[in-house]
Amino acid sequence: MSLVVLFSTMSFTIDMHYCGDTLVETAFFHKAKGCGMEMEIPTSNSDCSVINKGCCSEKQIIVKGQDELQLTFVKLSFEKQIFVSSFVYSYLSLFEIEVKPSNSFLEYPPPIIVKKLYKLDETYLI
Repeated sequence: MSLVVLFSTMSFTIDMHYCGDTLVETAFFHKAKGCGMEMEIPTSNSDCSVINKGCCSEKQIIVKGQDELQLTFVKLSFEKQIFVSSFVYSYLSLFEIEVKPSNSFLEYPPPIIVKKLYKLDETYLI
């Protein structure tokens, strides 16, 4: 349950760098480095009057986690009560108690044989 709470409240970003239509790099939790082919935008001090558009683009996906958690269940509607009770009943019915037959002779050790009984009853004809 703690893992569900952890992953539902965690926020993260995914940065992707594309060169043309090809994905070059993907980075989690930090900015993608790129391929080194980015075109620099000229400043007002430079002599270039033509601005070239680079072939590279970046895409960022932001996944925001849940900020507010409901810690108590003070009010449950009738439908939720029915759902919870039916869930608990069906979950507990999955586990059946296995009854093993008890054998009383397994609890006691066998008697110690002092003599070989089959030798006592044998007769030998010479």
